[in-house]
Amino acid sequence: MSDCIFCKIINNEIPSTKIYEDEFVIGFKDLNPLAKEHYLFIHREHSKNINEISDSDPAQLSDVFKAISTFTKDSGLAETGFRVVTNQGANGGQTVFHTHFHVLGGEVLGGFGS
Repeated sequence: MSDCIFCKIINNEIPSTKIYEDEFVIGFKDLNPLAKEHYLFIHREHSKNINEISDSDPAQLSDVFKAISTFTKDSGLAETGFRVVTNQGANGGQTVFHTHFHVLGGEVLGGFGS
């Protein structure tokens, strides 16, 4: 989508600090980090949110979570722990309407209990 900021990152129209890239997925640093380490992972194919990607092509979810697994193991986050979050819709806190997953870590994260 031409007006989607994440599609522009995929197409190198907007710079980002990439930390992971393969044929399906890109991972990059969040510009407004909420943790010591805060990354975003997106599929190269545009979908609006978690429900849309789940309904239209659930294999894309596997692509993203395999990328997150590879990155967190290679970076050491898997050893210390991390959180994966996605938001859907305005009430869920979604501000960019391209399905994306936040990977947060590098410190003890509060909230959410067990």
